[in-house]
Amino acid sequence: MKYTRLTKEQFEELHKEFINFLATQSITAKEWDEIKANKPEVAEQELDVFSDLVWEGVLGQVTYLEHISSQQMHLFHLKEDIMTLIAIKLKNEEIDLTTSEGFDWFRNNLLSDDVEFLTANKSYSEDKSLDKFKLIQQGAVITKGDLFKYFEKLVIK
Repeated sequence: MKYTRLTKEQFEELHKEFINFLATQSITAKEWDEIKANKPEVAEQELDVFSDLVWEGVLGQVTYLEHISSQQMHLFHLKEDIMTLIAIKLKNEEIDLTTSEGFDWFRNNLLSDDVEFLTANKSYSEDKSLDKFKLIQQGAVITKGDLFKYFEKLVIK
């Protein structure tokens, strides 16, 4: 398995897609029930293959990721050939970006000496989707890129 297995909730959400996936392998509902009952290892493999297919589809469309912690914000633009990062670090340890008060302070003090901006570009490894997945595993979430686009205008010339 290349990524991680989808959660029970995700499988429930993708129930129709999973049925179609089984159908492409000529597995009927009755046969699937028999596989689950008599060959659980085969059922596990099918779940893993489907999970990887879903992840590949999602990761292929991801363009922006964000990872926000109490003192730092990492905003990624996942371009075709490189990843661009805008990193924001708070020097004031009393401020917590994950709270509304902390984020309000941040917005009002963007240009203060307590806020540090860094930018970087990085090439992908041989497996672009896996690079994206690793960022998600580390806590990044898929976004539409609003924060990245806003800060891009401020810090990337």
